[in-house]
Amino acid sequence: MTVQDDQLITSSDPLHPANHICTLCKAFYALGWVTGTGGGTSIRRGSHIFIAPSGVQKELMQPENIFVLDYQSRSYLRKPPVLKPSQCTPLFLAAFDRGAGCCIHTHSQWAVLVTLLVERDAREAGQDVLQRCFEIEQIEQIKGIPKGRGKQGMLGYYDKLSIPIIENTAHEEDLTSYLEAAMEKHPDTYAVLVRRHGM
Repeated sequence: MTVQDDQLITSSDPLHPANHICTLCKAFYALGWVTGTGGGTSIRRGSHIFIAPSGVQKELMQPENIFVLDYQSRSYLRKPPVLKPSQCTPLFLAAFDRGAGCCIHTHSQWAVLVTLLVERDAREAGQDVLQRCFEIEQIEQIKGIPKGRGKQGMLGYYDKLSIPIIENTAHEEDLTSYLEAAMEKHPDTYAVLVRRHGM
């Protein structure tokens, strides 16, 4: 069944999720975080999940391309004809189940490079890369990241930011169990890196 309820994605408010996802995807494309149709974004607003489609150039996305899912029933309230929902949808839902309000999946070359560097260091130390995290401290930029779910304040210059790394799979939806395990093991993380893939 195709559901086409345009009232869910029609708003003059630039921060409405359907508009905001398009703005974010265009910015992520300009930053090199997403390329072409790769990557994805989703925003939860109340009981609705707004999801960028698969197969649409991220810098050209329009609100009418956005899928809307009911969070509780996991059924689509709005499905654009012809388009497919993001393969990342199960990943987004796993994050929303743990309190996230927005999810971004990038194929950033910088995220991939970080996983390669951690992989190299783990190999040299005789360790399993999947038992390691990307860790960084004494860098100004981490001061913009909250300390963790339910914790007050932001990380400080001397705090350690730790981002878990999960194994890549051939299909993005198959990452779900790895993502869930990483979020359980590292409940304060706001990101999870995917080895040789992105974030």
